[in-house]
Amino acid sequence: MKKFIYKICYAKDWVKAKNKRKFNGSKKDKLDGYIHFSNKKQASSTLKKYFYNKKDKLILLKVSTSKLDNLFWEKSRDGLLFPHLYSYLNLKDVKKVFQIILKKNGEHKLPANF
Repeated sequence: MKKFIYKICYAKDWVKAKNKRKFNGSKKDKLDGYIHFSNKKQASSTLKKYFYNKKDKLILLKVSTSKLDNLFWEKSRDGLLFPHLYSYLNLKDVKKVFQIILKKNGEHKLPANF
């Protein structure tokens, strides 16, 4: 299992999570019944596929997997395995929060060395 997984989310959802002291996921996560994550190599393609030209501020959460009991790696698009968390995310498991920059061409730039 990977040591870290990554969640791309809207900054406004992160603010709500901090106020509630837990992250219940995005609107799509709640509809699907689990929180969608990516590994480090998948983060860029997830950003392009689901967040292209989204104007709302985005952030990237670096999450430790060591205490995520309800984390499962499941086949998703293109037959790749993606991490899905079938519970809320305890904020203690978030090790770092990064800003994601929207470029003029509608693409986003992930932070260096995330």
